[in-house]
Amino acid sequence: MDAAESAALAAPLTEEQREFRRTLRDLLAERAGPHQNPVATATSQGYDPELWTRLSATLGHVTLCTADHGPAELVLACEETGRALAPSPLLATRVLAAPLLTALGSPAQRAAHLPRLAAGSLTCALAVPGGALALALGLTGDNAAEDWSGGGRAGGVQARPDGEGWRLYGEAAQVLDGHSAGLLLVAAHAGGFARSRTLLFLVRAEGADVPGLVRTRQPALDPTRPRATVQFRDTRAELLGAEPADVLGTLAATGRHTAVMLAAEAVGAARAALDRAAAHARSRAGHAGSRGAAVHRLADLSVQVEAARTLTYSAAGEPGPGGPGSGPEGGPLALAHALEALRATAEEAVRPADATAPFAARAASDELLFGPVRGLRARAAERTGLFREVAA
Repeated sequence: MDAAESAALAAPLTEEQREFRRTLRDLLAERAGPHQNPVATATSQGYDPELWTRLSATLGHVTLCTADHGPAELVLACEETGRALAPSPLLATRVLAAPLLTALGSPAQRAAHLPRLAAGSLTCALAVPGGALALALGLTGDNAAEDWSGGGRAGGVQARPDGEGWRLYGEAAQVLDGHSAGLLLVAAHAGGFARSRTLLFLVRAEGADVPGLVRTRQPALDPTRPRATVQFRDTRAELLGAEPADVLGTLAATGRHTAVMLAAEAVGAARAALDRAAAHARSRAGHAGSRGAAVHRLADLSVQVEAARTLTYSAAGEPGPGGPGSGPEGGPLALAHALEALRATAEEAVRPADATAPFAARAASDELLFGPVRGLRARAAERTGLFREVAA
């Protein structure tokens, strides 16, 4: 993101950005929502393919972001899809996979995959061993300090060269869109003690069954975040890019970027849940006492949601600690505040429960996948040196 885009996030939206948001909101009102989402999540893909095609056309190539952070339009897109709780490959494909492919992929790999990701004709999933997505992305700990990819021991995903390429062995759990993605981006451990390292690999999963690849869709707390267990049984894979590469650093930068986009989604969802809570309060207009208490509570929640939104957009405008590609340091902290705001608004709007349960499920699911909130805050404080300042 350049200086102009950063300024755009901090300032009121431009007319072009407002039109972009209106277009997205109209599309999502037509294809996503309380009635459409259950139908979409019940399909084999777990989302509405037509919505994804039209959403990709609206987003275009401009929001195919780098590992630093995407343009202002991607933040707006995430806020709007969060508002509708729309099930789509946006998070797995554009937010998680595209930056890694852009930063680490060879010219041939980028040319083969990025245009299709932008067009919506190819979806991608990031497969991390043991369901350790938050750690792999450096959101709740130092991803270089633990052997989360396997470390050469049993478990994790192991990568071995076979003379013509690489073979993968092991299992990755809680893989977002892992059951349906046409391209898997797999984090795996390679080498023995002397050359122990984590690398990223591409597994093409389109079309016919891939030998040695077993994908099982799992029940999800939040059906709009479909996930799968992915097993690799002597599965052929292609190294992403070339060695040497700063895989762990790029994963962490992508994690900080992802945190901003997740926070934008949570803010959008929190605002929608708050609107429903307000509608419920208005429906109780005859109960003066309860109405007064509800008004005060809703006012407090509105301040909390707007504070989370301000923090999210502020984080999106950060240049990153290491310059372009390093990701905004404020991402994890913004995500922590946004998830708390979403949880609070969902709890307030529990009546009627059937209308607000999806918001509570999204908050709980995202915290399980990318948190917990206390871990996000602790990692943010560690990264920014807050504890050292307090100790001094």
